[in-house]
Amino acid sequence: MNPDDVLLNFTPGTLVALNVVLALIMLGVALDVTVDDFRIVARKPKPMIIAIIAQLVVLPAVTFGLTLVLPVTPSMALGMILVACCPPGNISQVLTHRAGGNVALSVSMTAVSNLIYIFVLPLSVAFWGSLRPDTKQLLHVVSLNGWQMLLEILLVIGVPFAVGLWVRHRAPRLAGRVQPFVKWFSLLALLAFIVAALAGNWQYFVAFLGLILLAVTIHDAVALAIGWTTATVGGLGTRERKAMTFEVGIRNAGLGLGLIFTFFGGLGGMAIVAGWWGIWDIIAGLVVAGLWARHTKVRTGSASGDATRRARAGAAA
Repeated sequence: MNPDDVLLNFTPGTLVALNVVLALIMLGVALDVTVDDFRIVARKPKPMIIAIIAQLVVLPAVTFGLTLVLPVTPSMALGMILVACCPPGNISQVLTHRAGGNVALSVSMTAVSNLIYIFVLPLSVAFWGSLRPDTKQLLHVVSLNGWQMLLEILLVIGVPFAVGLWVRHRAPRLAGRVQPFVKWFSLLALLAFIVAALAGNWQYFVAFLGLILLAVTIHDAVALAIGWTTATVGGLGTRERKAMTFEVGIRNAGLGLGLIFTFFGGLGGMAIVAGWWGIWDIIAGLVVAGLWARHTKVRTGSASGDATRRARAGAAA
């Protein structure tokens, strides 16, 4: 059985439900964003510039290299590329907080990154996907329409993000009360959707289990490492490096799954990669954040260090 020949089972109603969940995720992100978050980026643009380079250039480029090295099929390779071209996931702030990183920077980077990805994602997928002859052929088979994908992303990401920003600006107290519920409900709903999708196509997942685990585990570890490495090379402080690690390593694979169902007909290799990514990067992120928090607590006496250390790190950002 070849994953390139498999089409996962899904219904139009299921796709609508997924898009609603993804819209709620973006609403939850925007409800936690203020004008000050954008001002932070404007005052200290260096971390944001490093984050954008890491996400838009380094991660897709390294991912493309991995697809040449790992024994993956064309559809799996395109799935890896699509995930790498997706915006950061909103759980990155939770993991950053757990690890004792700079949460304000994490929120700012996620806010700006998601705005940029609305327009860049279709171009990025088309560019990196066309560099391999076999994945380029898949793009031609599905006749990927960049403008249609842009419209889909605007509806799923742009509109709820704009609504969330408006609510946060006009009714900050309401946004503060609603945001935790929306954020966690949407995250749990996305996980439930991914688990249900894998369970509904369990025979395919089991058939390619070893290859999927290998590809996704290595890919996710490399993504986290890219975040840390680029932040270190860029001279950022420890708390900023933690934020950058999760900003780059945690991708919105749920959005990728929605795009796969919408534009690629649920192509097996792509969908299984994106589906497992959506689960595994949270597991890996929690493990990394937990180990970081434990290490920092042993070294400083608290999960995020003392106030003086925080102030010094913030000033160095």
